[in-house]
This record gives sequence, structure tokens and C-alpha cells, in this order.
Amino acid sequence: MGVLQKLQERIRQKGLKRTFKTFFERYVFFHWELLWMERDLISPVPPHSLKAHAPVTLVQITTANADAFARYFGDRVETMRELAAEGHTGHMYLDEQGDAVAFIWASVVDYHDKHYYGCTFPVKPGEFFEFGGEMTRPYFGSELSVTAQVELWNTMREKGCHKVVDVVETHNVPAMKLHLRMGYHEQGRVMHVYGLFGRWKLFRETRYHGSRLAVLRKPGVARALPTT
Repeated sequence: MGVLQKLQERIRQKGLKRTFKTFFERYVFFHWELLWMERDLISPVPPHSLKAHAPVTLVQITTANADAFARYFGDRVETMRELAAEGHTGHMYLDEQGDAVAFIWASVVDYHDKHYYGCTFPVKPGEFFEFGGEMTRPYFGSELSVTAQVELWNTMREKGCHKVVDVVETHNVPAMKLHLRMGYHEQGRVMHVYGLFGRWKLFRETRYHGSRLAVLRKPGVARALPTT
């Protein structure tokens, strides 16, 4: 399929406006806002009505077993191996065929995300930074989204941690709703990531008052004050 045909197909699937927006953000400019979230490791998760899922097995990710990602996350195998080699704590969930269908990571030291955002996320003593959580489509909306986090929290609590921190993209509504469902609280901090011409990234942090997520809890609730 030629370039023009691919463009026409993308426009047909996503519409001209979304296609142009994607092109602009990839090759000209984008601005992401990452809200800092936190939670203690003891409070129970609020009740939920997520669906059940097929049996999975929890396994700690190591440099030796990263090949389990080959089937569903083929482009992440070496990244998984690299993160394990750096000493981060990673959990993967294997299906009955032994293939990884979900994973999640934790870091107790400042985490430099060279694979995606490009910035460094500082971690204080007693905290751990949770990152990289992902699962295959059949498990979307399932109890595994809760189980994977709780199991990681339990593991990190045994390592001496008392708080989990992470960031959530303001353009990812499902992820923000998941954080609310899991009982996270906003820290009032925003990491801004700017991308220029598909090559350079700039970063800055701002603070805000109130809640940026309250509108997702109850329709009509006022948003927080703008960041500065």
C-alpha cells in the first residue's frame, strides 16, 4: 500500500481532524500533562464491578524470562530485559500457554524514562514509582487491572515501602478513571512534556490547587484552578 493510500485509509478510519492532529503532534508539536498521583499501600481498594478473566500466573520479570513477551509484546522484549537488569521490580502475568498478557513495574530510585516520556521521575525514601502497566485487549476492563496493582503494592510493602506514586496523562480518560477507582489521590503537581518536530523534548513542573479529576467523579463538579 502506497503512502497516499495509507493516508486515505487513515482518514477514512479516524477522520480528517484526528488524522491531522496525530500528524501535527508527531512531527510538529505536542504538549502532554502528567498528573502526579499517590496512594498508601494499606487502605483497601474500593468495591468494583470489573469482569472476571481467564486464568493467569504471576511471575517476576527477569533477564532470563523476558522472552515470554515475544508473542503479544514483541517490540518490548529487550526493554523488559533492560528494566530487569537495572534492578527494577517487574511483575508479568502469563496465560496458560506461558505468554505474558500483562505487566507492571516499580522503581524505588529516581526513574529516568528513556523509553517513552524522556524525563526523570524523582522518588523519595519510602516511596516507589509505579510505571509501565499494560495488558492485552482481552483483559481490558477485567479484575486483572486491580489484581496487578495490589500484588505489586504487597511486594513493595514487603520491601519497606509505604506509598506508591505515579503519573497519569490528562488525555487518557480511562487511566484517570482507573486511578480514581483504585483510591489514588492527586498531589497537585503536573509534569509537562513538550515535543518539538519529532526530535526534541522539553520538561517543566507546575502545581495546582483543588482537583483535576473531580469532574470524573460527579458531573458538574468544578475543575481545579489552572496550572501556572
